[in-house]
Amino acid sequence: NNTKAENNDTSREAVNRKATIVIEHIIQARDVSHTMQHWNIYMKWNGRLFKELYRAYLNGRAGAKNPADFWAKGEIGFFDFYIIPLAKKLKECGVFGVSSDEFLNYAM
Repeated sequence: NNTKAENNDTSREAVNRKATIVIEHIIQARDVSHTMQHWNIYMKWNGRLFKELYRAYLNGRAGAKNPADFWAKGEIGFFDFYIIPLAKKLKECGVFGVSSDEFLNYAM
């Protein structure tokens, strides 16, 4: 038989586990938040990243790969396999309320 204290420990562990998962999702989203915002925000930050990588390529610091050769295909894969699933997880967590719908809509 479970005692009341054991049940409280189990429910506290479940809450802590869920909180940890939510925090992990937020940390993941922090670095790519521009991908879940308005198109203009996405273009601003993504454009800056591309320019930085392209300058590094031109200066011989980025190896042999020209980002112009793979950028569009890479972005599609990044959205399909990382950004959209992450936006869905953020929505499932429910911590951002109706903003979660907005994040997912912008990501798609």
